[in-house]
Amino acid sequence: MVGWLWFSLLVLALDQGSKWLVQTTLEAYQPYVVTSFLNWTLMYNNGAAFSFLSDAGGWQRWFFVVVALGMSLVLCIWLLRLKAGEGWLAAGLSLIVGGALGNLVDRALLGHVVDFIQVSIPAIRLAIFNPWPAFNIADSAIFLGVAILLIMGLRSEDGTRTDEA
Repeated sequence: MVGWLWFSLLVLALDQGSKWLVQTTLEAYQPYVVTSFLNWTLMYNNGAAFSFLSDAGGWQRWFFVVVALGMSLVLCIWLLRLKAGEGWLAAGLSLIVGGALGNLVDRALLGHVVDFIQVSIPAIRLAIFNPWPAFNIADSAIFLGVAILLIMGLRSEDGTRTDEA
């Protein structure tokens, strides 16, 4: 399962590379329209998801660094203890670790997370989340990894849904 850590490093590299690219090509908070529902908008987030604790005064930076380090360590240990045949679980854990490390690098080095993917859903006019808050490759990897873990958690050992018993 050590090979899956390389996948985490790939996620980290893609995240950091994309953040470098948008920081060197876009102006902060100026949307670059890609499609009718997708913008590249360079933004900085001092908090967590949906800017949670973004105005907490600065202590949240190191709090989130410690949490990300701790969770990454726990998930790496879990990943390394998996058995052959648990590829989906390994993929989910690797995505989460890579994403957590991507945002951790931002927090530790910059003091904030670089976000740039902004989605708007024209058919749904939610005043609160339209356009959707910006996110990044790391956030996407974490979301996908958690989704995989949830789906795997709903399956039993033989691959059937757990509510079928």
